[in-house]
This record gives sequence, structure tokens and C-alpha cells, in this order.
Amino acid sequence: MRPDDLVLTPQGVRFRGRVFPCSIGKRGVTRDKREGDKATPAGMMRITGLWYRPDRLARPAPWARPIGPGDLWCDAPDHPGYNHHARAPLKASHEKLRRADPLYDLILTTDWNWPDAVPGRGSAIFLHQWRRPGYGTEGCIAFARPHLVWIARHARPGTRVIVP
Repeated sequence: MRPDDLVLTPQGVRFRGRVFPCSIGKRGVTRDKREGDKATPAGMMRITGLWYRPDRLARPAPWARPIGPGDLWCDAPDHPGYNHHARAPLKASHEKLRRADPLYDLILTTDWNWPDAVPGRGSAIFLHQWRRPGYGTEGCIAFARPHLVWIARHARPGTRVIVP
């Protein structure tokens, strides 16, 4: 492992000499990820994208993309756009990236089951803001907002996320 890897540890995520408290899936870590299992997948992923709400915070890095009202993420295993960014309108099951709460004000997307998504293997493993410390996610890795902003400023496309 390298210092510029994001590595999940019992204390939080280690990155560039710091450790950031985080929340993971409500059902912990799994080696057999399935859509809707509420677990964080074990293994190595890479950062593929950085999205932010320009109406709520400044662009955290030059490669960040703004989240607009029509931005979605398809989580329908039977849809050709499964586990990909999509635009409204979309009849298939999806998550809105532009949420009323602050959870997705800043999102680092990963290559979990992407770009060639296997139906049912899980979608949308993001790094995003947590609801509160210790509150589990649907499978993503979540952080306090200031920590997430710091990570977003220092991560690059291809940065490895390692979940042992």
C-alpha cells in the first residue's frame, strides 16, 4: 500500500498520513457484494469521478463536475445504464445526485462494478458526507464534511480505495 491510497482501517480511512473517521455499510464489509445488501465491498476500487453541488460549496478540485438538477445514478440491475450516471427523466430505479439533504453535496465515485456493470453486483459505491458519526451507509464510505472536502482536494482520478 502507498501513502496516497485511501485505506480502511479499524480507526477510519488512512490517506496521506492522516486518519479520517468514517462510516461504512450498515452490515459492515462483505466479500460477496449484492445490490441492496447494505454492505461495503471488500477489495480495491479506484476513484473515477468527483461531483459537487455548486450552489452549496466551491469546486474542490479542477476536475470536479457540478451536480445539476437532472443528475441521477441508475441502480436498476435490469437497465442498460445500471451503475452509471444518468440524466432525468429516467423511469428505471435511480438515486438523485442533487438531494435536499447534504449527503451528496460532494461525491467521489468509484469503479466498483463499473464501467462494465454485472447486474445485481452492487452499484454506487461512493465516498460522501455522513449523516452523523457511526451512522451506517447503504454500502458507501462516508465522512464528516471537512474531512471529505480535504480528501476531495487531495485525491485524483485513479486514487486507490482499499477495503480489507
